[in-house]
Amino acid sequence: MTEERVLEPEEAAGEEQYEVTLRPRRLDEFIGQAPLKLNLELILGGARRRREALEHVLLCGPPGLGKTTLANILAGEMEADLRVTSGPAIEHQGALASILMNLEEGGILFIDEIHRLSRPVEESLYPAMEDFKFDWVAGKGAGAQSMRLSLPHFTVIGATTRQGMLSSPLRDRFGAVYRLEFYTPEEIRAIVLRSARILEIEIDGAGADLLAGRSRGTPRIANRLLRRARDWAQVKGAGRIDAAAVTATMDLLAVDASGLDELDRRILRTIVEKYGGGPVGVDTLAVSVSEERETLEDVFEPYLIQLGFLARTSRGRVATALAYTHLGLTPPAAWQREGGRADPDRRGIEPELFS
Repeated sequence: MTEERVLEPEEAAGEEQYEVTLRPRRLDEFIGQAPLKLNLELILGGARRRREALEHVLLCGPPGLGKTTLANILAGEMEADLRVTSGPAIEHQGALASILMNLEEGGILFIDEIHRLSRPVEESLYPAMEDFKFDWVAGKGAGAQSMRLSLPHFTVIGATTRQGMLSSPLRDRFGAVYRLEFYTPEEIRAIVLRSARILEIEIDGAGADLLAGRSRGTPRIANRLLRRARDWAQVKGAGRIDAAAVTATMDLLAVDASGLDELDRRILRTIVEKYGGGPVGVDTLAVSVSEERETLEDVFEPYLIQLGFLARTSRGRVATALAYTHLGLTPPAAWQREGGRADPDRRGIEPELFS
């Protein structure tokens, strides 16, 4: 995947300055995820009243939905020191020990991509999270000594896009496990209007609605598209973001009305044109579109499934009738259509259930 893909939900190079500027700093400023916010308010209030460290929190969901933002908000609400790292960055037990020993009492350790921790590091984290102890082996061979170091009471906030890859022992050590969902168009519209105020660019309601509809339910993408629309409005437009400015920007970026770009459409066309609409295995599909399997599963498929353009089945991926219609094609006549969707069972395909 190229870094230039505007609908990439991962943070792009050089984007951190904008992310920090636009991120809410308090929980009451955070837009959307209402059930999650209510639960976080409860555990924050309980921890503050008891004057103890926040319990360990695991945040799950697709990239770009606000897991890092929430970690920063929790640290701010608790007035706690925040250390940020990622699973791949903690290469060995010594690195983990160094991070933990430098935490303050009540401090927060945010581990992004926590599912990518190595097994030795993960196993060393168990007693640290449970008993605030760190088991350490000093030396090698016959002279090796086992030591147990005491740690300050701290909180681990883990973030993962692939909850199923977490081992049960690690997942069980989190007292609070929450999943972030894609945002509604109304929530994205509110985020766009807030970001526009911060960026000091004028935007009207029609422009905000168009941006919200093409942002794939993801705040990071919404903010990126807003910046691109701002550039167009200031260079070629009248200096304000209206429907015409957004439409011109989206045409330039090849983002259609459903929030799909050329790569999304290529995935659907590949299933339809090369594999007769499916089913096709995810590995075969990944090779066909020159993408990694994990990228397809984590980045592309969730939104295509949410729109009803793609179905996961026990035999592979299937393009629905809605996908045919979106591509300007006629669905196969043999397909049964219910509510605009193809019925996989009509083709002898058993739908696969996913949590």
